[in-house]
Amino acid sequence: MLQIRTLCVLALTAGASLGQSQPQPPGPAAPMPAVLRNYQPVTADRLKNPEDGNWLSIRRTYDGWGYSPLDQITTANVKGLKPVWIFSTGEPKVHEAAPLVNNGVMFVSTPNNQVIALDVRTGNLLWRYKRPRPTGAMVAHDTSRGVALYGNNVYFAAGEAVLVALDAKTGKEVWTTTVADNKSGYYISLAPLIAGGKVMVGASGGEFGVRGFVAAFDPESGKEQWRRYTIPAPGEPGSETWPKGGDQWKTGGGSVWVTGNYDPATNLAYWGVGNGGPWMGDQRPGDNLYTSSTIAIDVATGKIKGHHQYDPNESWDWDEVSPPILVDYQRNGKTVKGLIDVARDGYLWFLERTHGAINFVEGTPFVKQNVYKSLDPKTGRPEVDPDRKPGTGKTADFCPSLWGGKNWPPIAYSPQTRMIYIPANENLCMTSTGEKVEYIPGGRYLGARTQLSVAPGADHIGEVQAWNVDTGKRVWTHTYANSQNWGPMLATAGGLVFSGGTNDRMFHAFDAASGKLLWEFPTSSGITGQPVSFLVNGKQYIAVQSGWGVDARSMQAVLNTLIPGKYPEVPEGGAIWVFAVK
Repeated sequence: MLQIRTLCVLALTAGASLGQSQPQPPGPAAPMPAVLRNYQPVTADRLKNPEDGNWLSIRRTYDGWGYSPLDQITTANVKGLKPVWIFSTGEPKVHEAAPLVNNGVMFVSTPNNQVIALDVRTGNLLWRYKRPRPTGAMVAHDTSRGVALYGNNVYFAAGEAVLVALDAKTGKEVWTTTVADNKSGYYISLAPLIAGGKVMVGASGGEFGVRGFVAAFDPESGKEQWRRYTIPAPGEPGSETWPKGGDQWKTGGGSVWVTGNYDPATNLAYWGVGNGGPWMGDQRPGDNLYTSSTIAIDVATGKIKGHHQYDPNESWDWDEVSPPILVDYQRNGKTVKGLIDVARDGYLWFLERTHGAINFVEGTPFVKQNVYKSLDPKTGRPEVDPDRKPGTGKTADFCPSLWGGKNWPPIAYSPQTRMIYIPANENLCMTSTGEKVEYIPGGRYLGARTQLSVAPGADHIGEVQAWNVDTGKRVWTHTYANSQNWGPMLATAGGLVFSGGTNDRMFHAFDAASGKLLWEFPTSSGITGQPVSFLVNGKQYIAVQSGWGVDARSMQAVLNTLIPGKYPEVPEGGAIWVFAVK
């Protein structure tokens, strides 16, 4: 029987005509449920090699595959997938976090600084943590993309740029650490990364002229271990790519707002870095390292050991914050220790990871892209069409739009099919005109006027694409005629790919090999959450958060001004949905 759990508040008042009743002493504390008493600590070994039935980090494994080795739910029986329980989070706005599952306990974060622990068997609430947000806090994108587990703690990054450690059994604060000054525009929306004995986070705020960074903290005390800025100061490596003698580096952007991936063999974490500030590159001449790049950070020291910059002097608002996945692939008869990045700039980048340097292998567009004339075959540096690059007082038309061919929602990879699965948005372009802007701490620091457009003759926008990593070729594409796609991907050993992301509120299951749509189910809102899979008492389940908002909602609002009435209103409000085959 489907169970629906919601937050109910019962207000009770008591009194008497002759006086007020005396306060009653508190009753005994409720006994701790067995699933919490028996909580299994999350060790470094478990994070490195998670059990098949648990989902211990947001993409399950350090390589970022978003792949479950569970195979009970298959192409043959997925039509029998039904909701088992639903839990309303009590929060509106966009829900993007992956539910983490450790031996029967689910941990989920939501907008508005909330973390929830649930019994995965029933959907019953075990505890709820809510951190009050300070008056006047600036959180431009009020979302959370997840929590991290380590030892007996749950690690959560609050929107106002505070890192919090919670006791996994009680939800009580163990420690808190201020990561950055929220009044200066820093805020956090990503999940922490636990690796190499450290808790790492980055910060959003590129639209406010911040100086991006990745910082590491001690998981026991919260004490900062190191901080690596993505915009180098004068004299540091990369500073030569910024104007000599200028102050642009102080407000240069390069925010980090998606959790990195990690290679235990080299102790390197791969993080994506956002666009420069302000948006127009002619106001900060030079390549502007490490904006619009992937950087390889030594987890022990915080040193940047390697990088690949996708868009030197970036001027299109193409944050390249999604980290590449770590997967080895074949090229010219050889195995490449690979990194694969599906970038906002509309290109699919095949790279090589080493003990330091990141080497270019090849790049190809996966959506309409008219900015690059070519890529340097050795370095991957793009030759940019100057007519497609906006500047101060200069208007340019370009594809893809500032939302990119793919935004933050992560791809998935299946070792069975050797394919990656991409939540893409095709046929969207942009007109942008740069303008002078003055930096004011905490104020918007963009310097651009933009207008979205749909490519002539386009019959769709949202897509799911599948690409073979060994051939570098597209295998299949599923298109959405009346929706964009903001759905993170999950691949499973049952030969399936799961994703939401559409304005019809559907949760979809595709045949991973052929792309055939096998199953879909309408949830209470649009799905921008990251799906996961786990076992309970030997049975496989799929879980996802439903809850539309922020960029998906904003894109749709603009599309409705271009094609009025085509894109339906999407109800909002967060809920966790758990499915199983019955």
